[in-house]
Amino acid sequence: MQKEWLAQLPLNGLTQVLPVSGGDVNKAFRLDTNDKRYFLLVQPQHNQEFYAGEIAGLHAFEDAGILAPRVLANGQIDGDAYLLLNFLQSGFGDQSDLGKLVAHLHQHQSPTGRFGFDFPYTGTSVSFKNDWTDSWSELFIKQRLDILSLALQQQGLWESRELKLYQEVRKRIVKELTLHESIPVLLHGDLWGGNYMFLSDGRPALIDPAAFYGDREFDIAITTVFGGFNEAFYRAYQMTTPLAEGYEKRFNFYRLYYLMVHLNKFGRSYAQSVTRTMKQIII
Repeated sequence: MQKEWLAQLPLNGLTQVLPVSGGDVNKAFRLDTNDKRYFLLVQPQHNQEFYAGEIAGLHAFEDAGILAPRVLANGQIDGDAYLLLNFLQSGFGDQSDLGKLVAHLHQHQSPTGRFGFDFPYTGTSVSFKNDWTDSWSELFIKQRLDILSLALQQQGLWESRELKLYQEVRKRIVKELTLHESIPVLLHGDLWGGNYMFLSDGRPALIDPAAFYGDREFDIAITTVFGGFNEAFYRAYQMTTPLAEGYEKRFNFYRLYYLMVHLNKFGRSYAQSVTRTMKQIII
């Protein structure tokens, strides 16, 4: 980071800037000052509104009593959007506590009684509107899966064979979700193994939310795609807020979504996983 850029941040006594790895959307840095540490996210050549959804999600987490980074400042410097957060010192903890934390998150129902969010999800490869709706099926399929299907076609990653298979899968998902009662609760929205941490005192925290109000099976299914969550996590979650019968089958709907996101962002290395999951849904 250039000193002239950093000098425009609302900080005093900056002593050290260290890059932080692990994410694929933002540039991230640890900032040390004379008396505190901060966490800085930067999205080059974007307006500060790029972070509006993440900020709203972090505020929703705070209101719900969910341990997560606190928003300190948001702005734009030399055409680059930034988000300044408090720094959370990492440590080790018990995944059963993490399971209870996610269960607590999912106990917070939508204040409108509807599915969606006041802000869209803005990504670097795909964005979702999060328009409010009375139907989880409508939000998940029309505002998630259909958007991804179109993006994959536009990129040449899906052709007629994949699109035909998707249309079969889509019908099956519509039918299954019609039979399932969904309640709109606060979701993390991107709950993979890199988006939680344990603090130095052992408490679990959630980071990098893509929050919206939806069916809680969405979050839990995503935890199963790349691992990072153990049996203690799932046992504690189920003991706190048991999932409805048939959740194992519905999990494939949300795994498909997450794999489509990765196919769109990272390319053909995810093509087989997407096709395999679609075939599992229509078996």
